[in-house]
Amino acid sequence: MAERSTAAVDVADNSGDEPLAAKADEATSDGTAEAQDSTGTDPQDTENEPSGSETAVPTPDLHSGHKLAGRYRLEECVTRLDGFSSWRAVDEKLRRAVGVHLLPADHPRARSVLAAARSSALLGDPRFVQVLDAVEENDLVYVVHEWLPDATELTALLGAGPMDAHDAYQLVSQISQAMAAAHREGLAHLRLTPGAVLRSSSGQYRIRGLAVNAALRGITSAGPQRADTEAIGALLYAALTQRWPYESDAYGLTGLPKGVGLIAPDQVRAGVHRGLSEIAMRALANDGATASRQEQPCTTPDELAKAVAAMPRIRPPEPTFTAPPEYQRTTYQQGTYGRPAGPGAGVPQPVPAVPPAPLQSRTGKALKWAVSALLIAALGLGSWQLAETLLDRDNSSGDPGTTQTDPENGDKPKSRPAAPLRITNAAEFMPSGSGISQDEAPNAVDGKPGTSWITPRYLGFPNFGNYPNRKDGSGIVVDLGSVKDVSGIDVTMYRSGQKAEVLAAAENASAPSSLSDFPQRLTQLGTTGSSLKETLAEPVRTRYLLIHITELPQDDTGSGYRGGISEISVLG
Repeated sequence: MAERSTAAVDVADNSGDEPLAAKADEATSDGTAEAQDSTGTDPQDTENEPSGSETAVPTPDLHSGHKLAGRYRLEECVTRLDGFSSWRAVDEKLRRAVGVHLLPADHPRARSVLAAARSSALLGDPRFVQVLDAVEENDLVYVVHEWLPDATELTALLGAGPMDAHDAYQLVSQISQAMAAAHREGLAHLRLTPGAVLRSSSGQYRIRGLAVNAALRGITSAGPQRADTEAIGALLYAALTQRWPYESDAYGLTGLPKGVGLIAPDQVRAGVHRGLSEIAMRALANDGATASRQEQPCTTPDELAKAVAAMPRIRPPEPTFTAPPEYQRTTYQQGTYGRPAGPGAGVPQPVPAVPPAPLQSRTGKALKWAVSALLIAALGLGSWQLAETLLDRDNSSGDPGTTQTDPENGDKPKSRPAAPLRITNAAEFMPSGSGISQDEAPNAVDGKPGTSWITPRYLGFPNFGNYPNRKDGSGIVVDLGSVKDVSGIDVTMYRSGQKAEVLAAAENASAPSSLSDFPQRLTQLGTTGSSLKETLAEPVRTRYLLIHITELPQDDTGSGYRGGISEISVLG
């Protein structure tokens, strides 16, 4: 715990920025190139930040070993800037590392930081570093968040060199989808820099500082979706070229040459994927123009995610194998093995006289014929005995015409392995007529583990807040298009600990909408883990299945309940 992990340093890191008091220039509300030209930094670093005239607030004078709320012990100060500080700490209650932001309760941004942290905690999306606690206590405001020591910061990845096309595609795809989900909940980042993106050991990207980092620095925007979209474009540009797409150097990357404007990535470095180069240009503030096409610019993360999804699939690079060493011939001569030939190796050597072979007399020839006849007789006798043994074994085993899979002899043919059935539609289970997240229901059957149907956060009770219109729970109804034989179910849950079951409608059911319309039980009602799987002893004929959730697990805040379904697969 004493060793500092750069991968877990929070986004409060001030890499690539000027001191806040030096940023007196006002940027345009949309964070375009005007802000870049006036400050020489990333537009989202300067947009609507307070000027140097703001009254400075001293950073709380705390030290290693100080304990907050009787459980969070401060270990190492990571950042101390503009009245707030960021720490690596230990949650002694749960025995895990956490990160903590601290600022005085009378700090001019303390209210906005608390509000941003609590809004971010309600999102509960695993693609973001989660806010665990947001408290005002003893004249201090502190925000506790996850600490990921096994993740690698994007700044370090970019410092090692440009990414290949597949890695860059994964970066822009995962980040744009995550930010699109955040903006649908009304949350923006506004400071999406390489230091705010982490890659786990499994290759998944996670974003830290959602809403909180901008609130800590007082950053606001009249066009938050455009600002975050441009920031994603800058990350993709840096991943493709190892250059920052502005004139100033930042985050350990060299900027573009002054006075030449924004150059497409495939013109900066040879071998850059053409489609990703165009995506980066459409996301950055250049009106979407590229050298070869005039595409519409992407102004929101959702538009950017759809543009990336419309691209042809980029396959991962083929693994490289080291060629084996060439075969080394060895010298093998009579009397020498592996030794260099002598000076007279190429000269024919005289052959010594060989004594006559034995048994060349008349008696010797007769003896050879006798021995040969005995060997032939022995071989014939052995072959006959072997053949008799094999015939006796076959006769004792029964009728030789039977086989293990002959239906006429009562044997069952080998069963065909179960295969996923096609799901034509997915809808939210709404017995009360009111939905939860109806638009997200198709996310549970789209084949993408990163998208999910997620419930809102409920307070007080795990059974959907004990609301009367949720007495029958909720879930997803899948439509197979026609009546089929269902032999199994495989459901990936959004969060472990949900109480759920799988029910099937009758074979002649049409548009089932209540629990009574699903009389066939495929699984027992119980608490699930990360998945809900079941293989049926006998297939069930049905068209509609209900993945029914009755109770939700606690979310990361410990005071609310939230659940959902990530992926559904029906086997037949």
